[in-house]
Amino acid sequence: MTTVRRPGAYVCGIDAAMDVIGGKWKVLILWALNVRPCRFGELRRELPGVTEKVLAAHLRELEADGIVHREAYDEVPPRVEYSLTPRGVSLNEALGPLGAWGRVNVLDGSAAAREVREDNDVPLISGAP
Repeated sequence: MTTVRRPGAYVCGIDAAMDVIGGKWKVLILWALNVRPCRFGELRRELPGVTEKVLAAHLRELEADGIVHREAYDEVPPRVEYSLTPRGVSLNEALGPLGAWGRVNVLDGSAAAREVREDNDVPLISGAP
């Protein structure tokens, strides 16, 4: 699942941003890494339903785009942690209003949404109410 970037072919900034965060899991990866740096297995547990192949591909793409930093520690057994770069933090902040819109216009009124908010006081995206 390799994304081919289209430099120069973007119609607008939203088109370019969607090229970076496109896909079901990338925004959720940003959410998980906003809380704290994670190892691959931790990310996989945070995102039930994602396959190893898709998670690895998305992490590589986000790393190539300068959104995620991969830190490999010289230890036995090997340890790798993923965290947001400053560019990734700013992208996560830009997604805050979108998360707020979804909360107000889609989740409000839903019994399942109320349970999620009661069980998890961490916002879906940084800055979202």
